[in-house]
Amino acid sequence: MKRCLRTGLCAFLFALLLPCLGMAAAEQPTVYVIKRGDTLWGLSQRFLSDPTYWPGLWSKNPQITDPHLIYPGQTVRFADGRLEVVPPVQSAEKPAAPQTDEVAEEKTFTVRGNEGRLIEQGVLPTGRIIAGQHSRIVLGEDDIAFTDIGSDMGAVDGQKFTILRKSTTISHPRTNEIIGTKFYPLGVLQLTQVAPHGSRAIILNSFKEVEPGDWLVPYHEVKRREISLKMATRPIKGMIIETYSGHDAVATGDVVYLDLGTDEGVEVGNLFYVVREVSVEKLLVDKVVKPLPYEVVGALVVVNTGHRSSTALVVKSIDAIFKQDTVVTAPR
Repeated sequence: MKRCLRTGLCAFLFALLLPCLGMAAAEQPTVYVIKRGDTLWGLSQRFLSDPTYWPGLWSKNPQITDPHLIYPGQTVRFADGRLEVVPPVQSAEKPAAPQTDEVAEEKTFTVRGNEGRLIEQGVLPTGRIIAGQHSRIVLGEDDIAFTDIGSDMGAVDGQKFTILRKSTTISHPRTNEIIGTKFYPLGVLQLTQVAPHGSRAIILNSFKEVEPGDWLVPYHEVKRREISLKMATRPIKGMIIETYSGHDAVATGDVVYLDLGTDEGVEVGNLFYVVREVSVEKLLVDKVVKPLPYEVVGALVVVNTGHRSSTALVVKSIDAIFKQDTVVTAPR
């Protein structure tokens, strides 16, 4: 009988302690060392199982004034939905690397290679396709075409060119200044017989139908590739001026064009946040409201740059993203 009482008492005490043990386990922080390419939304997905929580994770950590300022090698702790940067150990000897089982792969984004681009005002093609064999006007892979590129331009047999299709002219939505013309890659062409003022060529591959009048520019390989994140060297602010699809609203996986390029310090791999001003209902708020923090609605990564424009892939959208939305490198 006493043995049964002891067993029952132990079970009762264990039941009382179990919530406390669970609470202690829940509060146990996770220690992690930042790897190259880590982002706040990636960390929120990894440690909070909620990739859409990254704006909240950022806002709960005011010491990170720029979401990019989490550097490889930094040690951080996750506890109660917060990220804490662990100060480096100050000692005469080099501190040992923190022991952790967490190993994050470098954050990269795959692009197709046919995202298109804006060819800026004043840039001209090397040449054009002027005819197809047997007067064909729709051409594809292995078809013969004729170009206006000749030896008088320095062309030689075997030279390759990228075929582009001219689309719409893009003006800045606010200034009406012409930024450039939207182009789509169609395939690759190789010269097979060069004459003084023209050439015979073969279309090596094509993604879409090729026609006379299509542009030829110096060859650059169009293929799937990985883009690694790269922190911007300074704060940059701009606007989405066009989309690949031409639609006003886009989301994750879509391609957009920005009014920012290398002249503003933009580089391939730079991360931009899509932000909007917070709308205040003046009928309900009877006071003057000073500027509020931006509302963050998405993020995009630059995959191609020009001098005054760039192509970017939308990698996160919490809400629909529109033409003329503002993009910034630091949404504080």
